[in-house]
Amino acid sequence: QVQLVESGGGLVQPGGSLRLSCAASGSIFRVNVMGWYRQAPGKQRDLVARISDGGTTNYADSVKGRFTISRDNAQNTVYLQMNSLKPEDTAVYYCNAELIRNRDYIRRNYWGQGTQVTVSS
Repeated sequence: QVQLVESGGGLVQPGGSLRLSCAASGSIFRVNVMGWYRQAPGKQRDLVARISDGGTTNYADSVKGRFTISRDNAQNTVYLQMNSLKPEDTAVYYCNAELIRNRDYIRRNYWGQGTQVTVSS
């Protein structure tokens, strides 16, 4: 019943900006940590940024100073503001959430379907 839905991906030029959104819905008791991962073709999926329920954040070194993660706890939504985009940022971006299901109090990790971000001239 729980699902994560992403939006905001697209094609942008180098130096441009993009804002990704991910909303968790369903029978949720609590969302603990939400984060963004990315995966380029032929590469493994790597952490981009994550944020705890208390607002603590961490970022991959490659995006520090350019990306900002935030969340709206009332809407169970996480955002990723991406500025000064580079071609090497091109990847499928996946939302991830660690949450506790309301129906059985089981803690699990959930993944969004992924959204394509392409940075190219």
